[in-house]
Amino acid sequence: MKDTTRIIRCPQCGRTTRYDQNNPDRPFCSTRCKTQDIAHWAEESYRIPSQEQNPDEEETRAIRDGQAERDEE
Repeated sequence: MKDTTRIIRCPQCGRTTRYDQNNPDRPFCSTRCKTQDIAHWAEESYRIPSQEQNPDEEETRAIRDGQAERDEE
């Protein structure tokens, strides 16, 4: 029988670990890494980068767009 166990890198520490039913902490290598990941989420350390806009720029853009609509009429 062919062994189909996948070996992956732990997303927390980078060590290799088995990704199968014998690893209850998958995709992490240990309970410690799993707990650290949960702590990062709880502390809001993980963030999706966004482009924050200056409120003054938004107001200027809204005024400019409104003026363009009036010019079209």
